[in-house]
Amino acid sequence: MSKHEEIINYIHSLEIGTKISVRGVSSELGLSDGTAYRAIKEAENMGIVKTVPRVGTIRVDKVDKKNIETLTYAEVINILDATILGGKEGINRSLNKFIIGAMDVGTISKYISPGYLLIVGNREEAQELALENEAAVLITGGFDCSEKIKALANEKGIPVLSSSYDTFTVASMINKAIYESMVKKDIILVEDVMDVNTTCLMGTDTVATWRKLMIETNHERYPVLDENMKIIGIATLRDLQGHDDDNELINRIMNKNPICVTPKTTVAYAAHIMGWDGIKLCPVIDKKKLVGVLTIEHVIKAMEFSLRQPQVSETIDDLILKNFICEIEGERLHFNGQIIPQMLDPVGTASWSSLNMLLSTMGIMALRKNNNINISVDSIMSYFMKPVQMGSDIDIYTEILDKGRNFSKVEISMYNRFKEPVAKAMISAKIFNK
Repeated sequence: MSKHEEIINYIHSLEIGTKISVRGVSSELGLSDGTAYRAIKEAENMGIVKTVPRVGTIRVDKVDKKNIETLTYAEVINILDATILGGKEGINRSLNKFIIGAMDVGTISKYISPGYLLIVGNREEAQELALENEAAVLITGGFDCSEKIKALANEKGIPVLSSSYDTFTVASMINKAIYESMVKKDIILVEDVMDVNTTCLMGTDTVATWRKLMIETNHERYPVLDENMKIIGIATLRDLQGHDDDNELINRIMNKNPICVTPKTTVAYAAHIMGWDGIKLCPVIDKKKLVGVLTIEHVIKAMEFSLRQPQVSETIDDLILKNFICEIEGERLHFNGQIIPQMLDPVGTASWSSLNMLLSTMGIMALRKNNNINISVDSIMSYFMKPVQMGSDIDIYTEILDKGRNFSKVEISMYNRFKEPVAKAMISAKIFNK
């Protein structure tokens, strides 16, 4: 085991909430400060430690990406540049809801529940009531709190924070952070869908071992590793053809330049490179070490999951597209809508980027019309003939020109209210089949 791995394992063994320092880790394990610093940074990238302003680096539980729509109190501290007055042990708890304590103290208890954040001024009775009900407290205006409140917060492990911003600004900033997090949660990464329990071959294995493994697992593709568990190639059924010597080593016939992705690669990007090169299994590596595999089935599952998700927050695309209506006219789709102010460029006409977004999105919708097929766009060609003003009615027609087993092409045409052509686009897309 390397020194770097030794430190990572040591950090994993610490209890949640334990404070970590470079000097403390290096002294405990008898290693250099530089090695400890690099390992702690790696642990931070892994999500098992976090640096909190005015607190330091602490051991945290790795947050599931699918719960990114919730904020922790530590994130609230960063957003508001707040100060921790008490209850440091609870800063990694999730914030379920925030309320503004503008009512009588007797009424506040009706609205407070565990996991809530009470935004209030220097009202000690309200602060105490919130802590008694397992709710955190955010004091606005930069006020401090009494030693009694700090002691209660420390006893219950519930944060009491102070921010110099006023109540309205604080509420607006937290709301914006939640909104942005809800948009991010729809982005699916490879680590969310990959298979971590994978069957591998070693470079020193023989063809006989490979054949036996294929019979046992019924798979055709296997990552090939060296003695340090680092990826050195990939073996496929195609590579086996023409090699009848059962004693021949795998590292002599494998593909030595496999296309790999990392856990933080988006599934959309992985789908594109897998579709472009016709790859059905892609090794997932972290610093050249194999951590899992991504198959075409995983990609399709992720795409189907995205299509089923309810719209939790509006992106720029949503804002523009909700202004259009769609009608099915035989084998083609007809979209009708108006140019809105968010689509304008500095000179007052619809920008090419927004029009290109319309053309590409509606072309993809046409391809997915039948059975919600899973696709990855390979190329887009677009042409613009006339400018379009704000408020102009436009009609967009999509027509599928060719649909094969693996590829499809769709033509998109845009017209103004005078039926004059405004833009045209052609999309070529790869179809993923299980």
